[in-house]
Amino acid sequence: MIVRERFEQEMQEVQKQFVEIATSSIHALKTAFDALLEQDLEKSLKILEDDLVINRLEEEINDRVILLIAKQQPVATDLRRLMVLVKAASDMERVGDYAVNIAKETIRIGKDPLIFPTNNLQTMCNKTVEMLENIITAFTEEDTVRAKEIAELDDYVDDLYGATVTLLLRAGAENPAHIHQITHLTFICRYLERSADHATNIAEHLFYLIKGKHYELNN
Repeated sequence: MIVRERFEQEMQEVQKQFVEIATSSIHALKTAFDALLEQDLEKSLKILEDDLVINRLEEEINDRVILLIAKQQPVATDLRRLMVLVKAASDMERVGDYAVNIAKETIRIGKDPLIFPTNNLQTMCNKTVEMLENIITAFTEEDTVRAKEIAELDDYVDDLYGATVTLLLRAGAENPAHIHQITHLTFICRYLERSADHATNIAEHLFYLIKGKHYELNN
């Protein structure tokens, strides 16, 4: 196998690992939120355990890219692709971390009945998962038009986050006895909003890959 073919094969393996870490992180986020709604503490604990796999995947991607750069000395466009994959993998690892954070908040809430309607939180989770799933498709297909459309959805999640936090603070003022749970739900709201931000980050990475310039798609 000639050098270029070997390099292309290695690059494809890194891309496969990126899809793997993305899929695992999105699954973790969905599962963590389901555990909250079900108040399933065992499921939440499993999220914490499975995060080790996500962390290991990111390390493997980083190590593989470092070896590729050291051994193959890629040209500028290939180097940009490798660095973008490292950044995108880091974003997805952070989504996995937010899934862990949601699981921890669920464990802290315990079996106490949820006193706050979860409609807004459910909508935030659904939209965030939709953004993440779609941006991974756009990223692998190098579809910048679709990526820009996905990044623009972040405004919707941000607005819903602001409205939900306002409602949570009001609920805490009206029910001081439940401030403990309200605080945990507010954190969960924040973790969902931050996860959506990482979809925008990946969209920006794609623009850098294709255009060779940095773009801020959502200020």
